[in-house]
Amino acid sequence: MHTTMKKINYILFALLFCGGWACESDEDFLNRDPAEILTTEQALSDPAQVESILSNLYSRQFSINRLNDWRTMADFNEVYVAANDGLTNAFHNNNTWGWNGSYGFWGTWDYGYIRELNLFIERMDQATIPERLITTFTAEARYLRAAYYYELVKLFGGVPIILEPLVYDFSGDPTYLQVPRSTEAEVYDFVIQEATELATLLPVNSEGKSRASAGAALAMKAQAAVYAGSLAKYSSVTPSVTLEGGVIGIPADRAEDYYTTALETAQQIINGEVGSYSLYAKNPNDLSENFAALFYDKNANPEVIYQEEYLIKFKTHGYTISNQPRFGAEEEEGGAMNPSLNLVQSFERLDNTFAPIPTVDSAGNRILYENQEDIFAGRDARLGGTVILPGTTFKGRPVDIWAGVQLPDGEIVSGNERGQLRELPGSATPQQVVGFDGPIQETDQNAVSGFYVRKYLDPTPGSGQRGNQSDVSRIQYRYGEILLIAAEAAFELGDLATAADYMNQVRERAGFTIPLTPEQITFDRIVHERRVEFALEGQYYMDLKRFRIAHQVFDGVAMDVEGLRSDIGKATKRSTQPWALWPYKVYDPGAEDDGKWYYTEVLPSRVTAADTWQLGNYYSNINDGILTNNPQLVRQPLQ
Repeated sequence: MHTTMKKINYILFALLFCGGWACESDEDFLNRDPAEILTTEQALSDPAQVESILSNLYSRQFSINRLNDWRTMADFNEVYVAANDGLTNAFHNNNTWGWNGSYGFWGTWDYGYIRELNLFIERMDQATIPERLITTFTAEARYLRAAYYYELVKLFGGVPIILEPLVYDFSGDPTYLQVPRSTEAEVYDFVIQEATELATLLPVNSEGKSRASAGAALAMKAQAAVYAGSLAKYSSVTPSVTLEGGVIGIPADRAEDYYTTALETAQQIINGEVGSYSLYAKNPNDLSENFAALFYDKNANPEVIYQEEYLIKFKTHGYTISNQPRFGAEEEEGGAMNPSLNLVQSFERLDNTFAPIPTVDSAGNRILYENQEDIFAGRDARLGGTVILPGTTFKGRPVDIWAGVQLPDGEIVSGNERGQLRELPGSATPQQVVGFDGPIQETDQNAVSGFYVRKYLDPTPGSGQRGNQSDVSRIQYRYGEILLIAAEAAFELGDLATAADYMNQVRERAGFTIPLTPEQITFDRIVHERRVEFALEGQYYMDLKRFRIAHQVFDGVAMDVEGLRSDIGKATKRSTQPWALWPYKVYDPGAEDDGKWYYTEVLPSRVTAADTWQLGNYYSNINDGILTNNPQLVRQPLQ
């Protein structure tokens, strides 16, 4: 065997260093151009090569919310995390936000990516491909650069704006490379200005909606403007969260201009100036399923403006594997994120009123229901499109969510295993006493909160298998948000009638038949509508920050049932702990109520503290290594 390996090594050596049958001379070999490396000139002369480079830049886009990391979609106490992951449980179910002061969970600082975008943009001037492609490819790279700066400013406030590739001269003095932070307003202004120009350079309709388009540019502009406007208006609530010179903090007198820009830009999209977009409405007979389908239907989806695309066999993710109902799942795995009762009860009734989920009557007596799902009847259809409720189905299979049975004497019989059987009075055989989907305290991967996630779950067969995974795409911008941006901006500008009109369009899709009047459009309404429309899409975190309400929502005070049920619909309602809603079945053979259901509010046993948002959490941490490398940077406030 040793002799054979030596022969193989000799053959490989000959193939690597000899051209076919005969070896080159040493001089010819050393002077030969690499066969698999293109020069810059060669790459820039071939449209396919340029597009390949651009594709790589697209693949490196950053968002703090990612379907390939479900934890980033877990909107604080909008969910209870039922994953076998000590880090995740500690962070989401029992925590002072910021991991005891590190403030670093939501972060990115990839100036290497910015440098490569700057290089691409600069070198497009040297390209010898058709001029129309140079214009489009350059605009796309500028879009990616503006989008990354937008992600940075949302997280960090002011950051260094670098628009050309910096080159070290090896002089030993790197100070000329150390760029200070621009003001927070300057970064927002850069994003808005770039988006304005790009809307005239990019195509109206992008290929597959995963490449930059005029619509995507204006959507980014509208969102950036309304974010900047809210920071200008509401940052005064937290005066200590500022830095000298405007690095953190936007002057209040700029709010009106930002809101005006947001409204006018949103209206450009609404009026069809950059393509045809509309609310997803393919299934008007089932509004909950229609809302769910918005997030998995990739066939001519009219609501999507820009998305991070996934494609089977090329780019997939395990979001469905991690979050599908556990019982009967394709991998017998799932249930990582459980929507909380806090979130579920925030979906209002169809008469435009807010109310807790009705577990008891006015006298405090438990309400019995014929069917599990009856307790959720008459509510915003987005609830069933966002959350898998007890008594409903996924992939054609009923979920089996119930916590135990109540005997005639009031005793509760349950189990500590999913689907557990127990002997019950009057039964000759053991009976199931807990659902195959739970909920069960102190366990993982079941419906501990009484609910499963529905939004972004893929109903395609095989999507819950590790060998296949899902190719559901993550939507970055959609038409529903444009309507709510327009509503918010109009509200802030005092045009309540326009605000009501745009908001009612979104609500009508959710099953509301009684339009809100202009007088009913308030700050609480604006925040609420965004909360339920964008639940579990990752927008909640940014709204908490820009409206400066996070420290009020997470004030460190534990919640009781009375507190849970109160102030629903109020923007600053306390939500320091994720609560659960557990169904129980009445076991009373021969009695009228046998087989009926009742519900009770439960605080999961792993939730052992009340969450506190520290003021320093309003901006992500710039770590010590970055600060040391660039002394021009200043540390974040209160960190």
